[in-house]
Amino acid sequence: MRNLRALIALMRPHQWLKNAFVCAGLVFSESWHDGPLSLRVAKAFVAFCCISSFVYLLNDWQDRAADARHPVKCKRPLASGAVSPLQALVLAAVLLGAGVFFAAGSTQLLWILAVYVALNVGYSMGLKQVPVVDVSIIAAGFMLRMLAGTMGVGIAPSRWMLLTGLFVALFLGFSKRRAESFRDPADQRAILEHYPAALLDMYMAVNMTATLITYGLFATSPEAQLQHGERLVYTVPIVVFAMMRYAYQVQRGRGEDVSKDLFRDRWILLSVVAWLLVFLERWF
Repeated sequence: MRNLRALIALMRPHQWLKNAFVCAGLVFSESWHDGPLSLRVAKAFVAFCCISSFVYLLNDWQDRAADARHPVKCKRPLASGAVSPLQALVLAAVLLGAGVFFAAGSTQLLWILAVYVALNVGYSMGLKQVPVVDVSIIAAGFMLRMLAGTMGVGIAPSRWMLLTGLFVALFLGFSKRRAESFRDPADQRAILEHYPAALLDMYMAVNMTATLITYGLFATSPEAQLQHGERLVYTVPIVVFAMMRYAYQVQRGRGEDVSKDLFRDRWILLSVVAWLLVFLERWF
């Protein structure tokens, strides 16, 4: 049982929240009543969960020796010895096979997953040490998730939705680096030597501004007005508040793990609930 828990931890299931970007196309097109389409999106989501866990596992396998010497990362399953390298490779093969299985119905989705794996392998092999390139790869991962849930399943993507997704991903990526900068210098990533606090603050501000502009343009675009009426316009102030609140939390040293920290603040949680209530108003 202990080994099973360690294997599950190795897959980092809490990170699957990021794969919710796969559902963006289905949500904004309000096509969830289409059973076959919803099933394709669900399969794409599961495929991304498997492949993203596969990537995390490979990264942990490669870094297991260095992690074992780290004061915090030494508790990871591979670094601590709770999972053997052979067990990790077997699990990686299973996850890769499962990801391909769930994506097999769409050639486009398979290519998107292949690009995702290639980018993350490059990240692990050294690109994570190149300033700006590191965060750009993280943002590209979110964009690929959105493309998987649109082009990959036959939903025409909105250009404004894709641009909003790009900028919010960059904002979250640089927010993560800013939050990491509050650690003790001995426990920081090497890449942070190239990221002065003022530069990270500027990157956050630029991408936050771009996110709000593109989301506002998306909310007021003719296609959004036709699809959602005025409802998306009313969500703009909620998005503005949520992003400012998140930036505030980052300046307090939170935000290293978006999947965990995003919903630890009750005001951000209330913003999510308020956004859903406004967006889904006509369905009540």
